[in-house]
Amino acid sequence: MPKLLMVATVSSVFRDFLFPFADYFRSQGWQVDAMASKVSACPQCVKTFDRVWDIEFSRNPLELKNLFLAPQTIRAVVAQEQYDLVHVHTPIAAFITRYTLNNLRKQNKTKVIYTAHGFHFHSGGNPLKNALFLSLEKLGGAWTDYLVVINRDDEHSAKRFQLVRSEQIVYMPGIGVELNYYNRHNVSETDISKVRQELQLAPNDQIFLTIAEFTLNKRHTDMVRALARLGKSEIHLVIAGSGPKPLMDATQQLAIELGVEKQVHLLGYRQDIPALICASVATLLVSEREGLPRCIMESFCLETPVIGTDIRGIRDLLLDNRGLLVQVGDIEEIAAAMNWILDNPQKSKLMGQRGHEHMSAYDLNNILKLHQDLYHKALFC
Repeated sequence: MPKLLMVATVSSVFRDFLFPFADYFRSQGWQVDAMASKVSACPQCVKTFDRVWDIEFSRNPLELKNLFLAPQTIRAVVAQEQYDLVHVHTPIAAFITRYTLNNLRKQNKTKVIYTAHGFHFHSGGNPLKNALFLSLEKLGGAWTDYLVVINRDDEHSAKRFQLVRSEQIVYMPGIGVELNYYNRHNVSETDISKVRQELQLAPNDQIFLTIAEFTLNKRHTDMVRALARLGKSEIHLVIAGSGPKPLMDATQQLAIELGVEKQVHLLGYRQDIPALICASVATLLVSEREGLPRCIMESFCLETPVIGTDIRGIRDLLLDNRGLLVQVGDIEEIAAAMNWILDNPQKSKLMGQRGHEHMSAYDLNNILKLHQDLYHKALFC
């Protein structure tokens, strides 16, 4: 029975992206374990994986425990369980884990795969940060059997900077979206009505939705400023996502200062995403950095048009007139795109339909098959 360990910095990565992979490979007879900070406190993780391992990871790359405490735990667990494969996600966990397991790789005892959900160096990024993260990725590449990239920009960067040998680079179109779950036929008018009632909307009110955790990278305040620039009281901005309270409070405070507090709705973490998407005229994502945003794929599955910034990952999805691309931080351009959606309902609908037609390659079942092929290649070729 093959043994697989999935490693991430925090357990939310498993909840948001990786449960279907654990379910699939366990159904194939694999032992699938998980390691992350406080993962044992996640009931869904405990239920989904065969075993879970807590580790002292920090999302702060300068935290010393990442270099001293975490490797001890990794070495002890991997020595005890003798994993065939270790698949790492998120930059900090990936770097520390690959560094720790390099000797085992050399002995051909454990294969290490790293999925980059968007390199932290990117076009438009701070030059010093880009140089730092590129250097770390080059170091980590020497400790990696296969590097999985999920957008074409990262594929190009991995080859250009020779992070690993070209035959070790594997492009996959994301980490999968469940087409059956994100299906407009599964969302009833009652589901949509419940959303509108919760938000206390009038019949002519319309929603722009963003699905994004609160981080500075997601630039929630840009959307609030664009909403205020519209000057239309019947337009509402709905934000599904949680994060640090100071960032959420700052977004709400800006809405108050701009006089749109009644039009901005901070919902926190939600489990009714399909209904929220179907209740909206468009999805907004104005980040400065992404890998391959699943919220756009979810929106396309539900035939809802998208406005997104012209950056890595988002471009993969919105090119060829499948969405509206705007520049990072350009409030006027974001507001103009919102106006275009409102003024062109039929063209917007066609845009959402073109996005839907593009989603078959991103189907979760296809991505699971690609992972199965990669794992077989890592173990037996």
